[in-house]
Amino acid sequence: MTDTLRTAPPTAAAHHERPFARDPGRWEKEASRALRTGHVRDQTCSAACELVLVHERTRWGWLAWTVPADGSMPERPHQIGVLPPSATRADRLAVRWLARRPAGRMALHTTIPGSLRYFAVVVAVIGCFAAFHAIARGVPLGIALPVALLAPLLADHLPDRLDLRARRRVRVAHGAPATGYLQRLGVLHTGLLQAAAGSDRYELRRSADVGQQLLWDAAGLLQTQDTRSASPRLIASERLMLQLADQVAQIIERTATEDGTADADQAHAPGRPLGPYPPGVRPTTPPAPQNAHTTAPLKGSLLMAETEPGTAARTADVYLLFAHEPYYPGPGTQEINTTVVAAGSLLHPQVRQPDGARIHDLLTHGRQPGEIIPLSTLTHELNGGAEWPTVGDWEGVTADLVRLVHSGDCDALSLGLPEITRALVCTGPHGHVRAYDAAADEFIDYGPAVRAAVLAEVGAFLASLVAEQGLWPGDGLLARRP
Repeated sequence: MTDTLRTAPPTAAAHHERPFARDPGRWEKEASRALRTGHVRDQTCSAACELVLVHERTRWGWLAWTVPADGSMPERPHQIGVLPPSATRADRLAVRWLARRPAGRMALHTTIPGSLRYFAVVVAVIGCFAAFHAIARGVPLGIALPVALLAPLLADHLPDRLDLRARRRVRVAHGAPATGYLQRLGVLHTGLLQAAAGSDRYELRRSADVGQQLLWDAAGLLQTQDTRSASPRLIASERLMLQLADQVAQIIERTATEDGTADADQAHAPGRPLGPYPPGVRPTTPPAPQNAHTTAPLKGSLLMAETEPGTAARTADVYLLFAHEPYYPGPGTQEINTTVVAAGSLLHPQVRQPDGARIHDLLTHGRQPGEIIPLSTLTHELNGGAEWPTVGDWEGVTADLVRLVHSGDCDALSLGLPEITRALVCTGPHGHVRAYDAAADEFIDYGPAVRAAVLAEVGAFLASLVAEQGLWPGDGLLARRP
């Protein structure tokens, strides 16, 4: 299993990013029908207006798209439903029922609130004729009339009862954050399903099964929690899905060649785990940072213990490690996805303040000289990130630090960490990262000991550099707090 993820099969990338990506004419047809038969919500509507939805069924569930009033194509589903792993026929029938076209309704009267389905109206008409026929044949009026009145009411409420029963068999996510996340997983999982459908290899079928389980679990999380509270588990799920897509791409690549081996020179876009990394600038030829130190990506691990904080006094000689959007320093170079800066860089005037100064206080409190503190460790110390709002905007601060490094206004140790290594430094001190090996059909767990070894190796690189000259934090720094 490789450390660096590759992109999913190209045929899967376009699926479900737009409605009916494989059949654009289908969207035009469905949208036209919705415009003719339903009410399209626009800026003139109230909150009570009901959305017109177009359902697109998939092998793993369905996506429900809104129909914009301006005729454009929606970018994100309004609703996503997911089938359970090893779905039964009843489960798939439930999806077909829930993804059906909405029934037309007819208002009772302008002065009477409510409406009936057209089907219920048809049942009412048939019921009236049946009641007259039954009365003519001697059926008591006290029986025929109540049956004729109850039949349309039952016909109107029966679909709602069936909806409730069908929803017990699937998991449905609503809202832009939840559907946006499941949409990304669905795109990756569609590639896994396509690869498994065209092959009898066990690894591909097993990857598709695991992908469905990940999608099902993620939908369950999003039903009960918001994306912020479920973020760690959602990140782990997407990371595993990316690894599955990468392994499937490699298997397909190997089997496509005559000798069954992969082309080692073929370029692949590196994948990265889901996470709120700062949006770094990606210049192709940035100016060389003054006195900057850049290392090649770390490949090994030194099994050394992570330094423990000492006294409660402030220690200025510490460093902040944080992950960010990958960028390439120049043509033909390896990607940089993690940066280490001196604590003093947080006091730079080009870093948003007082956020940087507050993070500096937290970073330097009770540390050992030369200690490297990952941003995830600060998150752990702040009650899992719940107290970040009282400290500052860490996303904005780290984005400013990346810009400082690019412009050469401070020194940094720039790293290109492999996928698992970077995932470990993005977890807390007691976090775990699981990776799935499709060939061995097993999960590999990387825990705190491996994370400590990674930090020890980064520390060894940094120590060899600062032994000659320390990291320059920049000029015009704000005064440190006592």
